[in-house]
This record gives sequence, C-alpha cells and structure tokens, in this order.
Amino acid sequence: MAIPRFWREIPSRYNLVGSKCGNCGTLDFPPRLVCPRCGRRSMGKMERRKLAGRGTVVSYTIIHDAPKDFDMMKPYVLAIVEMEEGLRMTSQVIDVELGDIKIGMPVEVAFRKLGEEGEAGVIHYGYKFRPAR
Repeated sequence: MAIPRFWREIPSRYNLVGSKCGNCGTLDFPPRLVCPRCGRRSMGKMERRKLAGRGTVVSYTIIHDAPKDFDMMKPYVLAIVEMEEGLRMTSQVIDVELGDIKIGMPVEVAFRKLGEEGEAGVIHYGYKFRPAR
C-alpha cells in the first residue's frame, strides 16, 4: 500500500464504514462510488456511513484445510453476519470455541492485525467478529 493511500484511509481504519445511496437508500459495505442497485442515478449521491458493528451469525463454516497464509489459524470459523443495518458481511469469527458457534449468535466487530507490508513494516488491520459481550 502506498503511503498516501495509507493516510487517506485512516478514517475507516478502526471503523466499519459503508456507503448509503442518496437516491435509493441502499446501504453497502465496503463503501462504493456507484450504487449497485440504481447505478448511474447514484453518481454524486453516495454518502459515507459508520456501521454500528453489531450483527447476528446467519450462516457459518469451519475451515479445516486453509491456504498457506492461514495455516497457523486452522481450524477457524468463517461466517456470514447480518448487521443491525440489514446488510450482510463475510468474516472470520474469533474468540469462540468451535462447538459454541451457532446460527443466531450475536456478534460484534473486533479489529485485528492482518499483516505487515515490506521492510517499512506498515501494519494492515482488518475487521473480524467475536461473540457480543
């Protein structure tokens, strides 16, 4: 990631920021410049929206055979989470025993280190979900 892009993205670094269409009201994540529902009619009408960070597991799977970069995490839970705002996101669920994950489980966002880039050590953070407290 280039340094200018790094600084430009700081407002959404520790927040779930989506976009809401000023034309049809569609909420989307990640933020978009053009609404997937009404298309060109949304040009210039997309506004940034911070999501609450709470949702419910609607489906999940347990990954036992992971890609090389995720090998040390296996087995891990990957879930589809329906956010309070109604949109759905796919993410890893952390801090939960494999036998305790359930459809309908309330979850909340947790930001975690995903990796580092190059010798400069620019750290990449991302969102995951954990059981709601």
